[in-house]
Amino acid sequence: MVFPGRLLGLFNLSPKKHMGQNFLVDPSTAEMIVRRAGVAFDETVLEIGAGLGALTIPLARAAKKLYAVEKDRDLMGVLADTLRENRIGTVELIHSNIFDVDPYALVPAEDGKMTVFGNLPYNISSQVVIWAIENRQAIDRAVFMFQKEVARRIAASPGSSDYGRLSVMVQYCSRVKRIAAVGARQFYPRPKVDSEVIEIVFDPAIGPAAENEALFGAVVKAAFGRRRKTIKNALAPKAIGVDGHVVECMWRHCGIDSSRRAETLTVREFVVLSDTLFRCIG
Repeated sequence: MVFPGRLLGLFNLSPKKHMGQNFLVDPSTAEMIVRRAGVAFDETVLEIGAGLGALTIPLARAAKKLYAVEKDRDLMGVLADTLRENRIGTVELIHSNIFDVDPYALVPAEDGKMTVFGNLPYNISSQVVIWAIENRQAIDRAVFMFQKEVARRIAASPGSSDYGRLSVMVQYCSRVKRIAAVGARQFYPRPKVDSEVIEIVFDPAIGPAAENEALFGAVVKAAFGRRRKTIKNALAPKAIGVDGHVVECMWRHCGIDSSRRAETLTVREFVVLSDTLFRCIG
């Protein structure tokens, strides 16, 4: 693989900072990630942000079918040339924002789910994780490369400063496994921090399901939207879009101390809160 800076130069391109573009330099790093993730020959994979193809090539060689999504139109030609040079014909390139992609339309009929991969820019990491959670009926697992800060937040436990909305939403429906650490020097341009690759395996048996997941998500988002306040003040009626008497009903029946802060509540307690609120609304 040609060094990313040189490859971009051949097409009169340069990394776009506003898109958070940091390209993997060493092909062996991408190969290691795919190998450790255990991509099987019968898997269908959706790659988010294919870039210059560092992950695309080993993914295509390992999986049955690969959909490579790239938002930057300028990179589509580079990516197509790279795939031709490597004689790879099993990849379907999709020029799109990932949030405009319907994963259900890409899922193979015979097994019903796919694997999602991505080297994610920091500025959309959280949104992509929430997107994957919301579409998990079509996604078996997600293997994402994050800046270390985001990886810490996903795996954080209640009571820690890293514990937040992302921690609760991921741990509500999945198991998290660390795949690899990737140093900042492995990227061009070099970011200021190291990255980490984690696997998020969606599991319907992980814990009690919320009676209304949309409401559960709204409660968690509101709770951490004002995390320095007590959970009672954070979950004000306007914050979760319900009447004041409904919120009062929730606090009377949920059995949770409303003077606590959001970061002290477990995932199960957030489910209790949202389920109680749902019943009070009904």
